[in-house]
Amino acid sequence: MNRMLFVVFAVIFATMTERSMGMSLRGLGVEPRCRCIETESQRIGKLIQSVELFPPTPHCEDTEIIATLKGTSQEICLDTTAPWVKKVIEKILANRNL
Repeated sequence: MNRMLFVVFAVIFATMTERSMGMSLRGLGVEPRCRCIETESQRIGKLIQSVELFPPTPHCEDTEIIATLKGTSQEICLDTTAPWVKKVIEKILANRNL
């Protein structure tokens, strides 16, 4: 009986520990996966209000660039291989180094 009780507590403890670890990642602002599923490669420069650059993390090996559009505040993931997006990345990195 004591052994069975120990096993039950061990399973409950392991489950709670796993759940709290997952929640703590989100609480720290870390996404457990990539944000971008699809990316936009067409030029939309005039529609962009702001741009955020997310470097690779343990949960996502890709560099992600998310643009917020003027007026709608819709967020769009940009294709990091598109030539015009590469120029945007260069400008962001240059401004960060100032």
